[in-house]
Amino acid sequence: MPTYECRAPAGLLDAARRARIAAAVTRIHRQVTGASAYFAQVIFTEVADGAWFLGGTPLVGPHLFLHGHIRAGRSAGDRMRLIRRLVAALAEGASLPPRSVWVYVTELPPRAMAEYGHTLPEPGDEAAWFAALPPEDQAHLRALGAGDAGDAGDDGAGPGTAN
Repeated sequence: MPTYECRAPAGLLDAARRARIAAAVTRIHRQVTGASAYFAQVIFTEVADGAWFLGGTPLVGPHLFLHGHIRAGRSAGDRMRLIRRLVAALAEGASLPPRSVWVYVTELPPRAMAEYGHTLPEPGDEAAWFAALPPEDQAHLRALGAGDAGDAGDDGAGPGTAN
């Protein structure tokens, strides 16, 4: 459901920082939206020196840019909470001041998205969507979502559910 694309100047984020940031983005998305962790994708792209411009001039100093594509239907308050928490997590994870972190969140209609071979449900319809999946797909997602249990935002109904 969410795909987060993180761009950073080449060399800013080593493997450990990327792993910490990916875990934080996944955790925050889950906590704010209630969506299972197995849907969250975080993709990192390094931008070569001289290939990033700000205000028409080459970027000076490190910045992070995160563009999140999420399902439409979240409240304005949830989107603002998501953005604020993502800014803080990226700043901490990259050891940057918050002014060097940019976060954009774009909403997509759920029926305009397919993941794991299936069109996505509306927010709140995850349990019925999960129950309608073929058993082998349910087993695959359960294995991916093993870390969901006990995560804040879990309503106890298992993978594929949301609060």
